[in-house]
Amino acid sequence: MSRHAFVTGAGSGIGRVIALKLAEAGCSVTLAGRRAEPLHAVSAEIAANGGGSFVLDGFDVTDEAAVQTGVSRAVTDAGPIAVLINCAGEAPSAPFEKTGVDLWNRVLGINLTGTFLTTQAALPSLKQAGHGRIVNIASTAGMTGYPYVSAYCASKHGVLGLTRALALELAKTDVTVNAVCPGFTDTPLLDGAIDVITGKTGRTADEARASLARSNPQGRLVTPEEVAHTVMWLVSPDAGSITGQAIAVAGGEVMAG
Repeated sequence: MSRHAFVTGAGSGIGRVIALKLAEAGCSVTLAGRRAEPLHAVSAEIAANGGGSFVLDGFDVTDEAAVQTGVSRAVTDAGPIAVLINCAGEAPSAPFEKTGVDLWNRVLGINLTGTFLTTQAALPSLKQAGHGRIVNIASTAGMTGYPYVSAYCASKHGVLGLTRALALELAKTDVTVNAVCPGFTDTPLLDGAIDVITGKTGRTADEARASLARSNPQGRLVTPEEVAHTVMWLVSPDAGSITGQAIAVAGGEVMAG
């Protein structure tokens, strides 16, 4: 019987690629997100490769009732959740002095509270499934600071704190909890950052993209596939002793250990 993987933010970017890789590995994948169209597109890709998936649209990670209902539906349709990938996220930029409480609450709500709510709803199922795996997609912004994204940095630092605390609580079970921390990654989320840079500086999109790539010592952007491969290792049987870790995928931009 295939293991059930639940992926939030599965409709695009890193979440999409992780979902595809999990399906390739034989998992039955719940594709969770707010918008149906991109989720169905990912589901079609999985089906074309012979995999199985379940589309869970209208899944708002900031809405406790929607999260509980969505997780229950997924378990009913596909069985206990064995792998949870918390990938839903948002990264707007603003100077600290112009960061309003609405923006602050929205970013922490999606990135941090959403991870908390989804994990709390799925945890009984992860324990039941056996050898459960929780992977939180954080960011190098959870390991260091960047200007003009104070809310994002705060939220991702919180995700790492949550990861480490929960890993210790679950250490005597067979559920592991880890975080993957990508640097600047070539995704639609990065395109939004490039739009902001071009609008504020007058630089071209290519110039803005190159400036972000230069923050990586390897001089390039991280690919979603590189992040997904790291996730696939963490959810594998070989990674049973890896828990409470924050693994940077950033070409040496941030070094931990």
